[in-house]
Amino acid sequence: MSEILTMAQIGTLFESEWVLIEDPQTDEALEVRSGTVRWHGKDRDEIYRRAAQLRPKRFAIVYTGTLPENTAIVL
Repeated sequence: MSEILTMAQIGTLFESEWVLIEDPQTDEALEVRSGTVRWHGKDRDEIYRRAAQLRPKRFAIVYTGTLPENTAIVL
């Protein structure tokens, strides 16, 4: 995919998946608003492997579903 999609479009196309977004456009709070989807899937580790292979200069990895209760996110 090479077209820029909004997060709403990404969420609709890739429901409950991890998504590697190249050149993400962000707002003042650094929340991803749009970008180019380079890879997507259910396996988070696969997305990280693809990011290492593709080596995009700027990227974000987002999950489009709802995280389970009691899930910790480490930045």
